[in-house]
Amino acid sequence: MIKIGTRGSPLALVQAQAVAAPLRALGADVEIVPVRTEGDRRLEVQLAAIGGKGLFVREIEEMLLGGALDCAVHSLKDLPAEVPAGLTLAAFPEREDPRDVLVTRRASRFEDLRAGARLGTGSPRRRALALALRPDLVVEPVRGNVGTRLGKLESEGWDGVLLAAAGLKRLGVAPMHVHPLDPEAFVPAVGQGVIAVEARAADAPVRALLEKLDHASTRACALAERACLGRLGASCNSPIAAHAVLDGSSLRMIALVASEDGRKVLRTSAVGAREEPERLGQRLADALLDQGATSVTPLKPVMGWRG
Repeated sequence: MIKIGTRGSPLALVQAQAVAAPLRALGADVEIVPVRTEGDRRLEVQLAAIGGKGLFVREIEEMLLGGALDCAVHSLKDLPAEVPAGLTLAAFPEREDPRDVLVTRRASRFEDLRAGARLGTGSPRRRALALALRPDLVVEPVRGNVGTRLGKLESEGWDGVLLAAAGLKRLGVAPMHVHPLDPEAFVPAVGQGVIAVEARAADAPVRALLEKLDHASTRACALAERACLGRLGASCNSPIAAHAVLDGSSLRMIALVASEDGRKVLRTSAVGAREEPERLGQRLADALLDQGATSVTPLKPVMGWRG
């Protein structure tokens, strides 16, 4: 029996099922174990005030290390850059659409929103990028699952909410007015659209099984993006972004650091070998640091970072 740990939200459970199904097809006996994390218990508090997105994985990783679970399924963008000792990211299934989307009550593209339009988002990155592109907007915080956030459109009278395309697609939710945002301008979060499957490093049988679910191109992009995050010493709750795509035999990547109010945005891009994704990610992080990233948002650069 392989016990898969996951958060208990609708999206987390769908993602866990997306991992369980191919494992069952390989002949494995699988059980999904929902875990209520501190991040789920404290929905009334902004994440930055209580420790960031790592609160969504801490209890699950402790159970994994203790042997109560055999592996864990996470949204990669919720994982801190440093994996705890004794654990490893054993598989990255193929990435879903990494873009952000604007969901509106009425048909309207981002650039056509009325002056002073009110948007909701739980992401400091989305808030910063929205304000960088449209300083006139009013961007308000929101937490909770996808359904809760969509419900705020009506209950709060907002003009729109900013969400991840991947979450809507995996849940099969199709609001009437959904507008994908250009990833070159609205650069996605590190690991957005990627599911990460975590296991004990010493558990060779489970790792061997999970590696059959690994998607090589997704892994290369994920490692490049996480190397940038780790080198910057940023939390996954910081207003930074890094997005890599496979371009033939190379990786093409863009990264940015922004101030929380969107008034300062530093960007850089580069191309590197897909066989050396971490090197590309660290190179972009160094370029941002050279531009003065530490003066834009709180960072703790990590020399020689390895994930």
